[in-house]
Amino acid sequence: MTERQEATPGTLLVIGSGLKEYREYLVGPMSRRARAAGLELLLVNNLRPTWQREYFDEIVVADVFDTATMNATVREIAARRNIVGLLCWDEPLVLDAGLLAAELGVPGLSERGVRGVRDKDRTRTVLTAAGLRQPGFALTTDLAEARAAAARIGYPVVLKPRAMGASIGVVFAADEGELDAAFDTALSASRVDPGPYRASVIVEEYAGGPEISVDGAVHRGEYLPLFLARKYSSDEPYFEEVGHIVDAADPLLADPALLAVLADAHRALGVEDGITHTELRLTPRGPLIIEVNGRLGGDLIPLLGRIATGIEPGEVLFDVAVGRRPRTAPSRAAVAGIRFGCPEQDCRLEELTLPKPGDAPGLLHAAPMAPTGTVLRLPPGGYLARHSFVVCEADSLAACEQRLAAAAELVEARVSEVGPADPRAPFAMPAGLLDVDR
Repeated sequence: MTERQEATPGTLLVIGSGLKEYREYLVGPMSRRARAAGLELLLVNNLRPTWQREYFDEIVVADVFDTATMNATVREIAARRNIVGLLCWDEPLVLDAGLLAAELGVPGLSERGVRGVRDKDRTRTVLTAAGLRQPGFALTTDLAEARAAAARIGYPVVLKPRAMGASIGVVFAADEGELDAAFDTALSASRVDPGPYRASVIVEEYAGGPEISVDGAVHRGEYLPLFLARKYSSDEPYFEEVGHIVDAADPLLADPALLAVLADAHRALGVEDGITHTELRLTPRGPLIIEVNGRLGGDLIPLLGRIATGIEPGEVLFDVAVGRRPRTAPSRAAVAGIRFGCPEQDCRLEELTLPKPGDAPGLLHAAPMAPTGTVLRLPPGGYLARHSFVVCEADSLAACEQRLAAAAELVEARVSEVGPADPRAPFAMPAGLLDVDR
């Protein structure tokens, strides 16, 4: 570091902001903490700034989805600024951002940690070697390999891209008759990934049971759970996520078996500093990790966590990025949930009418997720075919479920028919996808 850099204020570098609707609630508190600490905030983003100007001292526009461009941009910034922390919550950018944090010598997941959480095959391999129960699995790149893997593992199986998110391309196959189509779907989705893990599919043993996710902070290797979400998904074979509920008093947050699995997994993967989003299934044999992601949860789960627990995820982000142990004690005890509005079949969204807070008990927020004119396609022709969401608060899990159902009934979506998807075309990726559950 040069004398000039040492004399300048420290800079917290953020790579990728996301869309205002899905990420501003993180950026505002993080910005306030940075300024209180005397740090400047610098954003590297792929789009020209709009709402971000209010929060950042400098914004550099660059193609962050191109590794060479991102690396060159960050290194140029590091040559003129005193970088003291680096943050990224966008799944396709997590690997490059984590490697840059290690290169700059600032707190981060670590090189081993970020590779372990970004590559689902590596996650399975590391956790299996560490003695954590994992489903049978195999990495495949062609149909013959997938058929052989499924026969060896035993049906039913799940096929998934090696490094996608939001359950995109995740398909259930009950038997040999369903495997070929499932492999084609998962492989097609994997090809959308611009990173080094594209065009490969993991075949794994199906693990039944309710799904949950846990957002947690890691400080110098110590795992600190923040909040737990119960996941609501569509029926097999596609596992589309249709909602989440966070209960500050969820008994699983005090379950020693679950907490031990989470801590052991992060230790085995080598995660040092950061925030992770871990997805698990509660099987008859105990909690089983489905995947560990090196960023906060999407689908506004951290916002639900803030409403339910009072834990401010933007402040936790700041703390772990600059090497401080975050405060994770809840200050509230409520229940918050989100429900997504999804069509029953492929359609074009023509008009959307949403309720306002006060129109339904406990309704806090309702917003569109697609502009009018958008073609919404269900799997396998498209994913995340959501036109809207509602967020509600209550004092119990049952009451929150009832309030979400009542608020969702007030959403009016007028749609029109569309023709079938072209089977030769890549699947549809709605605008804002990277800011949902990625």
